[in-house]
Amino acid sequence: MNAGDLGRVLFAYDGSDLARLAIEEAGRQLEPGRDAVVLTVWRPYGVGFIPPPEVKFDAAATDQVGKAAEETAAQGASMAQAAGFRAQSLAIKETTTWKGIARVADDLDASMIVLGSHGKSGLTGIFLGSVAGAVAAHSGRTVLIVHRRA
Repeated sequence: MNAGDLGRVLFAYDGSDLARLAIEEAGRQLEPGRDAVVLTVWRPYGVGFIPPPEVKFDAAATDQVGKAAEETAAQGASMAQAAGFRAQSLAIKETTTWKGIARVADDLDASMIVLGSHGKSGLTGIFLGSVAGAVAAHSGRTVLIVHRRA
């Protein structure tokens, strides 16, 4: 079986160190040469991602936030390519991050979703939620959740 037969991987990428770690870990764990899409989900004001340092924008300007999200996803796709994937980038506007990730995974018929867990649990997790937990709970797809190393 070659890498192209294994199905597309969807990386949920928010520009954080943990999202970078998830891409690197998937590169170590998964067959090289697989197709991948690196997704950045965004929304105005709350934004929902960390853009590359050189990208400046007004969080209230939807067109600027969308462009910054596209640049963030492109940065993630570049990292995924360096990790051995045939990656492309995608940025979408969605009010709820986990729903956007699950919807795109379904639209692409992704074989796996890869994302980092920021470790929001307990009371913080109840109020802020956990994107990784919600994706795992609501998606019927295989989900690889990468945790921060000690």
